[in-house]
Amino acid sequence: MHTIARITVLTLALGLSACAVQRPEPTTNLPPIPPSQPSPTPSTSPTPGKSIPAKPSKPVPRTSASFAPPPGGNSHWDQKLGVYVLDDQPNTFYRQRTYYRWNNGWSRSISPNGPWEDTNIHGVPPGLGKQFGQ
Repeated sequence: MHTIARITVLTLALGLSACAVQRPEPTTNLPPIPPSQPSPTPSTSPTPGKSIPAKPSKPVPRTSASFAPPPGGNSHWDQKLGVYVLDDQPNTFYRQRTYYRWNNGWSRSISPNGPWEDTNIHGVPPGLGKQFGQ
């Protein structure tokens, strides 16, 4: 039994000593990457007698890439406010499982129908606080 224990200890010591002997590779100083310059764009001036159709404006997203929409309600994502705006309830908003309502002061709820709990500007998403202020 002593032989197996000695072999095990020697193997561990030898294996661990290999870690201590290795030296880190020297770091090489690479030249800095120059900042990218905007590439020149071709001229888009119209040829006389030809008109260029106007590009359609980018559609406003109905949903957020980061936050899920409210369950079962018609809403749209307002990027400026950072919340979903409920289409059928005035001044009612949704984000992260919480509904927010402005009615001469802020209140919040876990349901669009209440019960509503009063809160202050610190209890609402930042975009709402900036828009409605208190």
